Amino acid sequence: MTIGDLLEPGAVVLRVSAANKRQVLGVIADVAARVFGVDADQALEGLVEREAAGSTGVGQGVAIPHARLAGLDQVRAVVMRLETPVEFGSVDDKPVDLLVALFAPPEANTGHLRALARVSRMMRQPELREQLRQARSADAVHVLLTQDHESKPTAA
Repeated sequence: MTIGDLLEPGAVVLRVSAANKRQVLGVIADVAARVFGVDADQALEGLVEREAAGSTGVGQGVAIPHARLAGLDQVRAVVMRLETPVEFGSVDDKPVDLLVALFAPPEANTGHLRALARVSRMMRQPELREQLRQARSADAVHVLLTQDHESKPTAA
């Protein structure tokens, strides 16, 4: 499984402008509603509830917000790159510009955890993060995320 396996056309959004974490989560919820056909308010509520439990900012400018969401039949992802990084309460106190948001059906326990672990491993790779920041199109981002990054050595 790659992040690309969880993406649908339209779920990669580049050059997003947002002033703060709440606005970023709102844009993610709107994309999820448009692409996955779920309720935007419920998606936002799930993301905000999860962030209240602790920031999903994992460091190096990356966040992996996630929520369980009724109406899905499998884990889905939204990938977003911000124009200007925003404060996210990350573990390294650096603002975030790359986000991979995951939405899982309420009953998808192991699938959700596997997807989180996979995304986390991939986004720890400095070379991949830089390529995602330089990608010029949503299609280019999708290609980067569908490649097998497991075989490459990981440098933290």
